[in-house]
Amino acid sequence: MSKIVIAFWSQTGNTESMANAIGEGVVSEGKKVEVLNISEISPEDLNDVQAFALGCPAMGVDELEECEMEPFVEKVEKISSGKTIALFGSYGWGEGQWMRDWEDRMTAAGAKVLDGEGLICQEMPDESVLEECRNLGKQLALI
Repeated sequence: MSKIVIAFWSQTGNTESMANAIGEGVVSEGKKVEVLNISEISPEDLNDVQAFALGCPAMGVDELEECEMEPFVEKVEKISSGKTIALFGSYGWGEGQWMRDWEDRMTAAGAKVLDGEGLICQEMPDESVLEECRNLGKQLALI
């Protein structure tokens, strides 16, 4: 049985809630899942993983968190060619530009972004967003 990794960074818990719901979707399809804070995983742990999810809220001026997540993503870009990646996160302002930029980066690195776009929500995910997250997990599990 293959394993799906969901790695995230969360400041307020909103992106963590999304990560856990994605994990529920993976499990519902009979796959093993590891839902890990970015501090619990290294990019090298994703070398042999064909499909995984990365989550981060928008920070600053519509960007990834710069101390932990940005350096992690920079390293993942180097190993992501041919892999399927689901991107997700929450935001409090703006229109989701950080996610569009992130999608472009991962696509340029040779990854296939699941559904062609990341899953975003404004502020705390409600039940409808959590259901979207579970569905994303199901799709990821079918890779």
